[in-house]
Amino acid sequence: MYVVQGAVQKRGGRGLKLSDLLVTILVSIVLGVVYYFWSAVYNLFSFFPQADELVYGMWFMASTLVFLLIRKPGVALIAEIAAAHVSILFGSEWGIQLVMYSVLQGLGAELVFAAFRYKNYSASVAALAGIGAAVGSLIPDIYYGYIQDYQTWLLFAKYGMRAVSSALICGYLAYAIVKAVEATGVTNLLRPVEDKDYAALDD
Repeated sequence: MYVVQGAVQKRGGRGLKLSDLLVTILVSIVLGVVYYFWSAVYNLFSFFPQADELVYGMWFMASTLVFLLIRKPGVALIAEIAAAHVSILFGSEWGIQLVMYSVLQGLGAELVFAAFRYKNYSASVAALAGIGAAVGSLIPDIYYGYIQDYQTWLLFAKYGMRAVSSALICGYLAYAIVKAVEATGVTNLLRPVEDKDYAALDD
């Protein structure tokens, strides 16, 4: 039994494997396409100033969704960058700017998961990671001069709505999607082996 456990430990380490990268890229391609078409949804939300922030969180979803699926360090950042590049290839109206956005957004989410030592996979932590990505998006907003003329109240309204959107979409929606995928058993092939799995082998 210890031989089996040792073999499982070797296969179930926390380092990224080729299969992890392939799954990350595959999911990112799908979400990159979603990102591209989400622009149409985003543009519909103009019924009051900054209302489009209510759906802004979708553009951070690759980072949280892929991490919740694979549960390994680095995939949140990789997924967000990959999804943005797919969106660029499809001709996103924001073009090359998305490179900076994706790096900082992915890093914002990654740092939140790292703060929990990559061991907390709850909806609330995913929501915090979504907010972390939203914080990351503030930096290129400033760099590109998108908010330099905003009044203080508008800044709070804009980023408050972005944070709420990010928590709901990247946190609770992503968590619900992953739970649905878990029910199929597919995630057992993607994740590191945990202590409870070792215990099951010893039973």
